[in-house]
Amino acid sequence: MVSDFGSWGWGMGFGWLIPLAVIGLIVWAVVTATRSNRAGNGDRALGILKERYARGEIDRETYQSMRRDLE
Repeated sequence: MVSDFGSWGWGMGFGWLIPLAVIGLIVWAVVTATRSNRAGNGDRALGILKERYARGEIDRETYQSMRRDLE
C-alpha cells in the first residue's frame, strides 16, 4: 500500500525555500539600489553646491546653510 505523502518527497517540506529566497534577493536588490542612489545624489548635489560657491553665484552664508541641509 502506497502512502499519500510518499510521492511529495522533499518538495513539500522545503519547496517554500526557493520562492522565499527569490523574494529575499529581490528585496535586497531594491534596498541596495535605493541606498546607492541616495548616496550618489547627495554627493552630486554637494559637488554642484561647491561649484556654485566657487563661481561666486552664492555667498558664504547661503553655501553653509545649503550644505547643512544636504548633510
